[in-house]
Amino acid sequence: MPGTSSRLTFAVLATGAGVFSMLQSLIAPALPTVQHALHTSQTTATWVMTAYLLSASVFTPILGRVGDLIGRKRTLVGVLLAVLVGCLLAALAPDIGVLVVARVIQGIGGALFPLSFGIIRDEFPAVEVPGRIGSLSAVIAAGGGVGMVAAGPIVSALDYRWLFWIPVAVVAAAALVAARYVPESPNRGEGKVGWLGAALLSGWLVALLLPLSQAGVWGWGSARAIGLFALAAVLFALWLTAESRSRTPLIDLRVMRLPAVWTTNLAALLFGAGMYAIWTFLPGFVQTPSTAGYGFGAGVTASGLLMLPMLVAMFVSGVLSGRLEPRVGAKALLTTGAALGALALGFLALWHDRQWQVALVAGVFGLGIGLAFASMANLIVGSVPAEQTGAATGMNANIRTIGGSIGAAVTGVLVTGRLQPSGLPYASGYTHGFTLLALLCLGAALAALLVPVRPSTRPSDPAARPAPTPAPARVR
Repeated sequence: MPGTSSRLTFAVLATGAGVFSMLQSLIAPALPTVQHALHTSQTTATWVMTAYLLSASVFTPILGRVGDLIGRKRTLVGVLLAVLVGCLLAALAPDIGVLVVARVIQGIGGALFPLSFGIIRDEFPAVEVPGRIGSLSAVIAAGGGVGMVAAGPIVSALDYRWLFWIPVAVVAAAALVAARYVPESPNRGEGKVGWLGAALLSGWLVALLLPLSQAGVWGWGSARAIGLFALAAVLFALWLTAESRSRTPLIDLRVMRLPAVWTTNLAALLFGAGMYAIWTFLPGFVQTPSTAGYGFGAGVTASGLLMLPMLVAMFVSGVLSGRLEPRVGAKALLTTGAALGALALGFLALWHDRQWQVALVAGVFGLGIGLAFASMANLIVGSVPAEQTGAATGMNANIRTIGGSIGAAVTGVLVTGRLQPSGLPYASGYTHGFTLLALLCLGAALAALLVPVRPSTRPSDPAARPAPTPAPARVR
């Protein structure tokens, strides 16, 4: 591949994935502003986040598989155009209903992650794949941090609608360059999309994630929450049965059972629980008035700046992981990343009285995120057949999201389960929450130790490639 073309390909992938990751967190600090501007309730405004989460969880594995079958470049361009339409609609939304629909459309962009990993595997020399995946993972991880840091200044200087106008221009440019320069995938899966599996997968994901995200409003013992959890269990069992019997499964369960895949996914579930929960609750902690006995009374912009060390650290460690992976292996990096997350959260549970302590924790946790994101992607990509890359990495991203929803929901119970007369949580709620998240990250590190060791790619050998774990032959 010519050098210019490869650089443009990677730039497009990084831009698309980075924008989607940024959109995931960009609107969260601005929700009170959105609520006021669109004259809606706080409960209704939370659907701006919930709709995006549910949409991404459904489309990520399905479109990852579609890309495996019909071509990743074609699917990538379609997904970028969908994100463009979603951002444009959100920027122009006259009411909360239209904004929620726009966020559903933006959620289609979740497929950018598996599609990008698949294109890297297809189009770059084998010796470059771990480094490119590490760099892309760093962009994905940092995108969420950029959203938290940039939201306050953008809303203060312009308007919350510019949180969507800016991505409109960026995604439009990325779609044009992708259509012109990104090569089409040479590796195609066989068969067709299993729509029954897709419907059942979508059903149990929505039935699981919806009560996890809304139980704080509905109540954990409410009929809606219990009913949806029960429905999720039934649909999950039906999905497993349908996929195991299908000649063309959406998610090949035999691939999911490969030792390197299921152990990595277990680590992703536990680490995702810690990571997304800390993104959700740490800004609220530092924004709490000091009259509550903790917190610093920081504004949206100031709390975003306290998260800046996390943003810088996760980008740097993600980029470096690509260079370290051939030497120490992705398993060691995943274990180290999860252990750093546990160390940072354990420190936070014990010491959180000074702003420098929060900034230090954010930086250490950012190092862990960068290492873990990159190594998880490399472990999955190096362990599955090329034609399964999109579906397998899409499921890994989904499992991380499911973990994040569980972690945020349980932490929310600990933090808000007992409130002061002022309505603010007690400091002990946050302490218990941070302790739980530290234990989850520690569990992720232990799960990472179960990942089978596989040969590493050596930069000195351009023909080297991590040997995939053999997958069972596909049923014709």
